[in-house]
Amino acid sequence: MSLPKETRQLMINLMYLVLTAMLALNVSSEILHAFKTINQSITSSNSSIQGKNNEIYKNFEENENQPGQKERIKPYNDKAKLVKSAAEGMIKYLEDWKEKIITESGGREEDGAIKREDNIDASTLLLVEKKGGNELKAKLAELREQMLSTINPNLKDAFAKDLPLKVLNPEPSDNNPRGDWTTGYFYNMPTMAVITLLSKFQNDVRNSEALIVKQLFDEAGNEQVKFDNFMALAVPTQSYVLAGQKVEAQIMLAAYNNNINPTVSSSSGRVTKVEKGVAYWETNASGVGMQTVKGRVAINLGGRVEEKEYKFEFMVGTEGSSIQLDKMNVFYIGVPNPITVSAAGYSVEDVSVEIPGATLTSTGKGKYDVMVATPGKISATLKAKTANGVKQVGDPKEFRVKNIPDPIPKIGGKAGGQIPINVFKVTPGIIAVLENFDFDAKFKVTSFDFNYLPKKGDYQALGTVKGAMFDANDAVARFHKDGCHLGDRVFIDNIKAVGPDGRTRTLNQVVLTLN
Repeated sequence: MSLPKETRQLMINLMYLVLTAMLALNVSSEILHAFKTINQSITSSNSSIQGKNNEIYKNFEENENQPGQKERIKPYNDKAKLVKSAAEGMIKYLEDWKEKIITESGGREEDGAIKREDNIDASTLLLVEKKGGNELKAKLAELREQMLSTINPNLKDAFAKDLPLKVLNPEPSDNNPRGDWTTGYFYNMPTMAVITLLSKFQNDVRNSEALIVKQLFDEAGNEQVKFDNFMALAVPTQSYVLAGQKVEAQIMLAAYNNNINPTVSSSSGRVTKVEKGVAYWETNASGVGMQTVKGRVAINLGGRVEEKEYKFEFMVGTEGSSIQLDKMNVFYIGVPNPITVSAAGYSVEDVSVEIPGATLTSTGKGKYDVMVATPGKISATLKAKTANGVKQVGDPKEFRVKNIPDPIPKIGGKAGGQIPINVFKVTPGIIAVLENFDFDAKFKVTSFDFNYLPKKGDYQALGTVKGAMFDANDAVARFHKDGCHLGDRVFIDNIKAVGPDGRTRTLNQVVLTLN
């Protein structure tokens, strides 16, 4: 193209060239500043991960030094130490490369700052032309295989997919037609960008170290204790029956270790002793009707505690009648309350029950579902058919009537605290869960208020959501899908839910931090 002859047009063209150059310089400065910010963040993250890894190493040492644990823990701890040594060696190797590139690009200022952050020749010379990048790639690949070789071989393929430390060739491009790893990452790259990339590799090493060492710790805990004794157990499903009723029992062979005593808790009665791997329980019978005993048995399987629930029932009878609440010693409003009735000396077909103020539905011989509507107390009277008519058996028995307790609102299984942002995003709404309740009572969330506080910003009220789903409110739906970020806090309050008794409840607030 020919230059303009007019002086005025020539000046205008030169001004455009200068402006374009200035814009290019500004963009370059902003990009370098962004790389510097990212590098600082990655460096801080690496220190945090290293601290958590050190906690696992400390726990490994403590577990190995426990009495009787050295033989089981040591092989896994030795592998963890090898992983730690290899990871530390790679961290130092990458740090040395940072200093080499900084020195080649012009060195540091007196305050430690890099003089030529925009230099693109240092990385090209050291890592591409002098083949330093090939050595770096080989060492990263070698470390990856070394880490994977320490865990259970059956898990290696699954871990290989998720391990952060990967050595993947870039896609071919005009500047890198063969998709060469070294060229793709280091050719004509500014010094600050290369420093950030090396910090990223260090982060991959730390994260991979964390995953592998945690897996080794879990594998050490999963070593099973050997059981050296057996006991035949026969557990009847009923401990009190009438003539003609079916009697069933579960018969099994139980294994235990004479030298390891479990920890046993019980909702009633007392555990008198635990010896040679067996616990002994007793109580004095009290109350009338079916009594339920629940508890937990825990055993230390060598660093890993296995805990199971147990439950058994027994009937406490009287010389007269019995009204047994099949689930709890209380009637709940809005749900069928199953009861079993019997009277000594009478056939179960001849026994019935009257409960003023309640609706009864027969569900079998001597069995009823009781529906109640008003909190307080209620009286039940047993009747039996005789040759002379119907007579009352025993004295009336009084029971409490209560409302179903309030459920707990949850999002992604969380009632509060921290929740992974990916779990929050795939959770469609809020549910009301009735925990530790013996009845199958369902609650439906009808509305709630949704607010949030960004990690950097002002508190935002997004309004009321009708129903339980986030997408019922457009503003909430946008935030839930694309607007939420790590560190944001979500406040769900004024939660309304309706249960089987038809009452609208206001539930507790849910406060979540996205992480």
